[in-house]
Amino acid sequence: GLSYTWIFNNNTLYVQDDSRRFVSQATGNLYIAKVEPSDVGTYTCVVTNSKAEQSVQGPPTPLTLRSDGVMGEYEPKIEVRFPETTYAAKGSSVKLECFALGK
Repeated sequence: GLSYTWIFNNNTLYVQDDSRRFVSQATGNLYIAKVEPSDVGTYTCVVTNSKAEQSVQGPPTPLTLRSDGVMGEYEPKIEVRFPETTYAAKGSSVKLECFALGK
């Protein structure tokens, strides 16, 4: 299976999930809530194939703060990308990702 991680400013440490940051293992997207000045920098996605024991880095993606202080506006929505059917063995764990977006 594939797994996704993100590197910040070419650091060897991966961006850690916390109360503001989340890496979707379904899409590979990095979500940051309430961006702060310390978040400004370059992010690089790393995709790892555990079966092939190989990793590939994507292109660096810069994150900058807008100097005009204007925030993009978009309607609130709930983003759900659940498969139509999810199978799980009894006693196992299942992780479903759901995001609330908007202002």
